[in-house]
Amino acid sequence: MEPSRIAVAGASGLIGGALVRSLESDGHEVVRLVRRVPRGPGEVRWDPERGRVDTAGLAGCDAVVNLAGAGVGDRRWTAAYKARIRDSRVRGTAALARAVAALDRPPRVFVCGSAIGYYGETGDREIDESAPAGTGFLPEVCVEWEAAAAPAREAGVRTVFPRTGLVVARGGGAWGKLFPLFKAGLGGRLGDGRQYWSFVALHDEVAAIRHLLERADLSGPFNLTAPQPRTNAEITAAMGRVLHRPTLFAVPAPVLRTVLGEMAGDVLGSARVRPARLLESGFRFAFPEIDGAIRAAL
Repeated sequence: MEPSRIAVAGASGLIGGALVRSLESDGHEVVRLVRRVPRGPGEVRWDPERGRVDTAGLAGCDAVVNLAGAGVGDRRWTAAYKARIRDSRVRGTAALARAVAALDRPPRVFVCGSAIGYYGETGDREIDESAPAGTGFLPEVCVEWEAAAAPAREAGVRTVFPRTGLVVARGGGAWGKLFPLFKAGLGGRLGDGRQYWSFVALHDEVAAIRHLLERADLSGPFNLTAPQPRTNAEITAAMGRVLHRPTLFAVPAPVLRTVLGEMAGDVLGSARVRPARLLESGFRFAFPEIDGAIRAAL
């Protein structure tokens, strides 16, 4: 990929920060979208929840990447926080899509982050991008999130939706909370442990986003998950193997529901998701197995 000017929303997050570091190390110019007053030409002001973007700051960008959104696992799902989860994604995406469509020279590609929450509960059934949306809060958010990118797509901008799984990393997300527990010997399966977790190493997440940025023939949804999802029990065993710690402290489902409330459904739910379109496009995972993904995060 030739050196490009790429705007990134969510650049301070786990995935966004890793993507920015990767792009800049290869000589790309990154423009960060920030909520405060910009401190230099490398920043553009926006307010995702109010749907505002400094459109002029996106001029000359070859690509726009939106990875912004309130953390799904950061807080208990009160009505107010659920509204924030939805609004931070849907309104922010709509604002960026409108800004992209309004440019005299739109970017070549708009990468709009999404999630495998789109599919909801899948049980033991393996699904790919051809599966319909599930039911419930997260699927509804994902459907609205992706639909909000319509202005960019309708303006002829190649639009891609990376539907990200559980990112294996120490610095944030679900795994950022798991590592300290397992290192302290307090890790264990959640519920009965039979639910599938579709994981992806942070390294592969960034590499896949860059793959989607670079390939002009790719558009639409792509599952960003390792090829072989594992059950929570299998992942628990892998964490114990890699970290050399016991995994004796199983957390019963009723306890999780009491502690987490509605969000427990996401932890106990099963999502057996396969990255069919990503593999068909020629992408190769550096860490396709769970043990390697955990080691890569250490």
